[in-house]
Amino acid sequence: QSQLVESGGGLVEPGGSLRLSCVASGFTLDYYGIGWFRQAPGKEREGVSCISSGGSTTNYADSVKGRFTISRDGAKNTVYLEMNSLKPEDSAAYFCAIDLSSCRLRVGDTGIWGQGTQVTVSS
Repeated sequence: QSQLVESGGGLVEPGGSLRLSCVASGFTLDYYGIGWFRQAPGKEREGVSCISSGGSTTNYADSVKGRFTISRDGAKNTVYLEMNSLKPEDSAAYFCAIDLSSCRLRVGDTGIWGQGTQVTVSS
């Protein structure tokens, strides 16, 4: 069964860092662009970052540019989201998904989704 599983979320103070992982099972992640998305309570799901299948193209939401870095490790079938200088407004459930929008961060143009991992930024 093909699935994505996120991990690495948690509670962190403002200014802190977390690294999220998105591990694929049942298929080879290298063949697909992968996006990270987030959803805070009462808000719509939004695109955060994306990396193309070859890793040559990345895209970031303006709100996270310069603070978040997306990367992939084919040997581990994993995509990472390194999050630095976290702010309370980054608090949300974070999801990874297969991207079908050529890394345009379109929530509706996605394939398989993971179950999400919660990130809470609070002092």
